[in-house]
Amino acid sequence: MVPGGSFDPSVFFLSGIPGLEAMHLWISIPFASMFTVALLGNCTLLYVIKTEPSLHKPMFYFLAMLAFINLVLSATTMPKSLSIFWFNSREINFTACLVQMFFLHSFSIMESAVLVAMAFDRYVAICNPLRYTTILTNSVIAKIGLAALARSLLVMVPLLFLLSRLSFCRSHLISHCYCEHMAVVKLACGNTKFNNIFGIFVTLFIVGIDLMFITLSYVKILRTVLSLASKEQQLKAFGTCVSHLCAILMVYIPVVLTSIIHRFVQVAPHIHILMANFYFLLPPMMNPIVYGVKTKQIRDRVRLLFQGKQF
Repeated sequence: MVPGGSFDPSVFFLSGIPGLEAMHLWISIPFASMFTVALLGNCTLLYVIKTEPSLHKPMFYFLAMLAFINLVLSATTMPKSLSIFWFNSREINFTACLVQMFFLHSFSIMESAVLVAMAFDRYVAICNPLRYTTILTNSVIAKIGLAALARSLLVMVPLLFLLSRLSFCRSHLISHCYCEHMAVVKLACGNTKFNNIFGIFVTLFIVGIDLMFITLSYVKILRTVLSLASKEQQLKAFGTCVSHLCAILMVYIPVVLTSIIHRFVQVAPHIHILMANFYFLLPPMMNPIVYGVKTKQIRDRVRLLFQGKQF
């Protein structure tokens, strides 16, 4: 709310973390540290995949997509959050709010699609290894990427259109560090039932369908792995899936918990907002580390990169 009780209908205000305003500076330290690690890790990962010929394979192309999405997600949320923590810069134009929301949710949907593609990659590599290069060609990978982009646009454009048609005659204070869909919808003074239903439908549809495909892939992978003759072969085959499984857990567990808590559980607002912020920081920070530790080619290339050597 603008001082004096009036407001510009095109301007909103982000609250930061309600109840913890006095601790914003201290809270910014882990947030800024995680954001820096996420930027450094994902940029390094993209550079390594681009410059190392042995990484020009389907699995690493999908990993590059995931790294790019992680960069966009963290860069969409954290600069504004840090400006609130450091400078109390809470004002945001409604158009800028919609743009932030678009990138935030559309790239989250794309992230989910890429995780499905990575599960399919592991399924083909383990269950149909002889056909791996003929199934996952560069053309197919590009089409998968375009399909992920198209799906996110088909979901987000109607959602933003519905939101832009709402009137906001009450407080323009968004109880969040960034423009999250449900936090903005709660400020509308009109009938928001359809927006709520559509938002829940999108969450359940996207997460439900994607998790179903990932589960099916891993059921088939598990059956194939268990049919291998020796324990050594089983461990080697399943070891190629560990990084992807970690990525899945880091993405889906927080998003499911956050969605359930936001809609069905009464918790202190600052708990929900802290969880939501960490959701957009933890996977981008951890994915490069997990893949760097588990993938020898990436690990060796990064070591040589930081030692200043060339191939």
